[in-house]
Amino acid sequence: MSDLDFYVTMAGASLAGLGMVTMAGLSGWRGWLQLKREALAQAHEPGPAASPSAGARIEIADLRERIRKLEAIAAGVDL
Repeated sequence: MSDLDFYVTMAGASLAGLGMVTMAGLSGWRGWLQLKREALAQAHEPGPAASPSAGARIEIADLRERIRKLEAIAAGVDL
């Protein structure tokens, strides 16, 4: 085998290896971009409304009772 054949073979193998590494890197980059797009899209979507906590429900019930009492006073009903 002559030196020229050796160099051509090595250059071809190097180019093939570089092409494989480049394609793998490009595939990883596209996957990472898609992951970030999905994360951004998910961040902009409103989630399900959370149910109020027990403390908030107690507070609302207390406010409703106060409103009933004020309406009774305004209507002239003796409590």
